Amino acid sequence: MAKQHVPMVMEDVTDPAEVAKARVQRARFDRNSAWLQAHAKEVYTRYRGKCVVIAGAELFATDTPAAAWALAATAHPEDDGSFMRYIPHEQVARIYANQRRVAAL
Repeated sequence: MAKQHVPMVMEDVTDPAEVAKARVQRARFDRNSAWLQAHAKEVYTRYRGKCVVIAGAELFATDTPAAAWALAATAHPEDDGSFMRYIPHEQVARIYANQRRVAAL
């Protein structure tokens, strides 16, 4: 298999409107992330083997990423700070690169 080189482009965005838009999106992401952190024990226990999307501080769990995204987008089309996690079937210690701790998921 041949290696494919994909160019990376980095931009310094200084337009105040774009910066404000990014801050609003980040605030939505932070709200969703806080929701998951507050409900982590239940989510990581109840939804093993599922794809979960957090949108609008609400959980959407299905067997496939596409289905989870579709449910979340239908319920919260304005939430551009949503995100997905896959909850592994088994709880095992996992080591993540660039982190100094071992997380049991």
